[in-house]
Amino acid sequence: MVRRKTKKTQAPKAIMASGMRKRAIANAVIKEGSGEIRINGKTISLLSEMQGLSLREPLLITQKVVPDVIQRVNINVAVKGGGTESQIEASRLAIARALIAFTKNKELREAFISYDRHLLVADVRRKETRKPGDSRARAKRQKSYR
Repeated sequence: MVRRKTKKTQAPKAIMASGMRKRAIANAVIKEGSGEIRINGKTISLLSEMQGLSLREPLLITQKVVPDVIQRVNINVAVKGGGTESQIEASRLAIARALIAFTKNKELREAFISYDRHLLVADVRRKETRKPGDSRARAKRQKSYR
């Protein structure tokens, strides 16, 4: 019996990247496609104008440095936790990291860092916990003896 070698078709290259902001966690999957960008299954065009602009920043920078990449990839982002603004910040961080991992372009990395460092480096600040005996974290109640 003779075994024949069969050609294995390669699956499209898919890269995952994650981003975090406060309690929000975003996971971006980038792979070959037709240029669709979805956040939790919805296109960017359905978001508010400011949120859409914030999410398009890494895409516009990528368009300037590596012109044809955005039209030939699909980006799907799954975000959970946190508020809406934290989810947007986490998503743009995940998208930027995914684009760098996909293109492997050092110029793109430098362009992101020179534009806004938070496109690649997570903001690690978190909400400070409240202190016992008070309802707030820092400022104490003032007392008046009059």
